[in-house]
This record gives sequence, structure tokens and C-alpha cells, in this order.
Amino acid sequence: MRITRPEIYVGLTAGRGRGVFAARAYAPGERIEICPVIVCGGAEAAALLDRTELFNYYFAWGEGDEGCAIALGFGSLYNHSYHPNADHVRNFSEGSITVTACRPIGAGEEITINYMGATDCKDPVWFETREKWLC
Repeated sequence: MRITRPEIYVGLTAGRGRGVFAARAYAPGERIEICPVIVCGGAEAAALLDRTELFNYYFAWGEGDEGCAIALGFGSLYNHSYHPNADHVRNFSEGSITVTACRPIGAGEEITINYMGATDCKDPVWFETREKWLC
């Protein structure tokens, strides 16, 4: 199954299931997608989602990361990388996440973000990764 949009698409990626891919090249700083979010609530909602498959798809939400939100569009399908080619910025007041290229991305390349926030963040993620942080 391949769900497409004009400039990005969801496809399969080796060892990680689905991922988001560039249908065309992107320059650093170029916006890839603005994802509206569904805010699910505070810590209680996050605890409930943690017991479901949605655990792997929601974003921490709110100024203190006390809540959670599901990104629409392709937002919840971007895979993690310690060497991402895109950045994501949460806009709490607008209820959206903006994904922007942080380095050149070629057509057909998977678009990845660092789940821990900043593109150069070395903090460990909550799951086993194939990729380790390399200084």
C-alpha cells in the first residue's frame, strides 16, 4: 500500500516498517509539511495511550511536555534518526507540527527526524535502534 501526496509519500523502509519519503528534492530550510494535531490530553491520556499501539506514534505536547498529541497528515509516521535530514517544531498555540528540511534531501530519500527534539540531540530513545549516535 502506498499513500501519496504531491511531494511526499509513505512507503516501506527496511527494518522499520512505514516511513515518509521525498517525492522531490528539498533544500535546507524548506518546509516539507505542516501537520495539524489532535491533542489527547495530559499525563492521564498519555498513560492510556502507552498501553496501546499509539504509544509509538504520539508526540509529547505542551510547554512542559505534560500532554500528548497525535500528528495528522504524515506527521506520526516519520522515523527517528540520530542523523536526521529534517527537523520538527511543535506549535502549541496553533496545534501543529512543522517539518522542515535541515539538510539537502534527495527525491526518493526517507525523511527522518530526531524524536528527542533537537536534530543533534544524543539522548536515548525508548526503543531499540539500528543506528547509534556517532560523534
